[in-house]
Amino acid sequence: MKKSLTISLVLLMFVVSCSSIQKPSATNSTASGSYAPLATATAYTPAKSSAKTYSNEEYGFSISIPSGFTATDAAADAGYFQDYTMGSNEGFGYLTPSTMTEGDSLETVGKLVVESQSAGLENLKILQDEEITLSSGSKAWYTQLKGYYPSWDSNMEIRLTTVINAGRAITLVLYSSPEYLRTWNDESDNMRDSIVLSSPRVNGLPRSQVLMLSGGESSNPREYDPATTHGSGDYLIFEGLVTFNQKLEIVPALAAGWDVSQDGTVYTFHLQPNAIFHNGKPFTAADVVYSWQRAADPATNSDTVMTYLSDIVGVKEMHEGKADSISGLKVIDDHTLQVTIDAPKPYFLYKLIYPTANIVDRDNVESGSEWYRTPNGTGPYRLTRWESMKTMIYERFENYYGTKPSIPMVVYNLYGGDDFRLYEAGAVDIASVYDYNVERVSDPSEPLHKELRTGVSLCTNYVQFDVTKPPFDDVKVRQAFTLSFDKAKYLDVVLMNTDVAAKGIYPPALPGFNRDLQGFGYDPERARQLIAESTYGSVDAFPEIVISTSGYGSYADSLVSALSDMWQKNLGIRFTVRNLDPNTFYEKSSQQDYGQVTTTGWCADYPDPENFADVLFHTGAEMNKGNYSNPELDRILEQARVEPDVTKRIELYQQAEKIIVEDAPALFLFHSGDFELVKPYIQGYIVSPVSTYPQIRYLSIDQSYWK
Repeated sequence: MKKSLTISLVLLMFVVSCSSIQKPSATNSTASGSYAPLATATAYTPAKSSAKTYSNEEYGFSISIPSGFTATDAAADAGYFQDYTMGSNEGFGYLTPSTMTEGDSLETVGKLVVESQSAGLENLKILQDEEITLSSGSKAWYTQLKGYYPSWDSNMEIRLTTVINAGRAITLVLYSSPEYLRTWNDESDNMRDSIVLSSPRVNGLPRSQVLMLSGGESSNPREYDPATTHGSGDYLIFEGLVTFNQKLEIVPALAAGWDVSQDGTVYTFHLQPNAIFHNGKPFTAADVVYSWQRAADPATNSDTVMTYLSDIVGVKEMHEGKADSISGLKVIDDHTLQVTIDAPKPYFLYKLIYPTANIVDRDNVESGSEWYRTPNGTGPYRLTRWESMKTMIYERFENYYGTKPSIPMVVYNLYGGDDFRLYEAGAVDIASVYDYNVERVSDPSEPLHKELRTGVSLCTNYVQFDVTKPPFDDVKVRQAFTLSFDKAKYLDVVLMNTDVAAKGIYPPALPGFNRDLQGFGYDPERARQLIAESTYGSVDAFPEIVISTSGYGSYADSLVSALSDMWQKNLGIRFTVRNLDPNTFYEKSSQQDYGQVTTTGWCADYPDPENFADVLFHTGAEMNKGNYSNPELDRILEQARVEPDVTKRIELYQQAEKIIVEDAPALFLFHSGDFELVKPYIQGYIVSPVSTYPQIRYLSIDQSYWK
């Protein structure tokens, strides 16, 4: 499967048609007029719980709180709903989601609940364990058990009631000594029987029409601006002229089609005639020119524009303040734009998928410094509510020019808790699995294993050396540091072998990956010899070495700890660790304000080796944060940019990688594995190797699952 994917990407990468793609029908010029921004949606107010009733619309149930019970709502990230106290600490309980997987019966889930809740009890005795019918007519699995609990040094009785609603299980747990629980018998039974199930709803919509995800929030406004973000952007709101389809082929977005000149340097884009911004304002070629010139404007201070748009003639001059416009852009009419690039480059269209090339509305951007909180894009969704640090809600844009997405609403719960735990509780539909949980879900006997999706991402994690700062201005010192880090041990002990050791810059699924590349292994003795052979002669001649990473306070993550430990052990060097605010880490690194060493990584924006070798290591490249420079490497990379022959182009990039590895401007660590949990009712999900794949627009929800 991965092999066939690699082959398809090779073909995709190097084949750029010069033939005409179907043009859209002609339309009249844009009508003049004012287009007010859409109002932000009023916050939806769900049914409120009270001292006597707890209601949960998202899970679709309610339960009555008996007289004499004190109910306390759990914290948002606690992983359960409520705590209960009977009288004056005479008994206790809680209401919680329970783990279940597709196809589990009520009995299966009930038995699993009994198994987990009875752990620690000795002399266990089951008093009742059967399916019952609640007052509402719903079925529940009810278990009554007792046993000796060593921690209390007394007997304990536990009553468990489990129900299933729309594929999610909820359990009421009540426990105390048998004597006390008998005095609360009627209240306990009434509470059990009061459970009422209903159709789950989120923000007023049926749960079956909402995609639930978890997310975070940046305090840096520039990360929400397509021109300045360092991430994959908000592809729900904004889009460019082209995008990826589900086969990772380049397909039209705001450009309905395009022609390419015979020499491969002039692209004529025929824009979507019916595309509009979310507030109804028509989209035209002038919006493309404004968006790209804004990104190139020195005042915008974009450190990605040269990486993704500099192939266009005139971008470099405008970015350097030598021109007021991009000379390579020519508006033919409202829906036709001519773009001239400096040479035929097979990856040009790929770069237009990155957020830097996304289209923004001038009126929106110039409305004030917080324009990004009410963005007016052209994408398939519009942002209807943003409660800072709490939630972001997107609704399908019903006037979208293209195929409208299947899912009407997308909700991101911001900082709602641990992703994995939220997934187990059914609070999110998709969750990334990290090293410490990979082993568990990879076990075929684990219920969640059926929902696991895996793949190898096009990502490379590495440690970057600033080659202009001592002692890393000496290649032998850089090689020594590379040789003195045991990648195999780090992958085994810390990452639990969930990732692939890197010998070079290219990930295994990338065209140009060289299986025969040797790279640097682990050889501390040779490392010490290289230090002795260097211009410094000894580590005693080194200046203070600062390792910078993204983090807070004095906390050192596992990688920084491993680097410090191994380099100190093998080379006798101590370091100063500097944590930089994650919200501004990339901007600080652009200013070279991070010492000599930094931990970083790169994920492909498009499946081309140019996106690694050229973008990260060509002299003067924006993303060349270590200031590495090698004229021979530059010559090879510049030749590869325009080489039309597929085989020769691959060979050039492999030559480039060998030079980079030998010069050791970076310690290449590992290529990330990709492990995702996806609910069985989510359809169309793929583990994409590229960061700019617009996943959500291609997803749907199986409605039959919720019936």
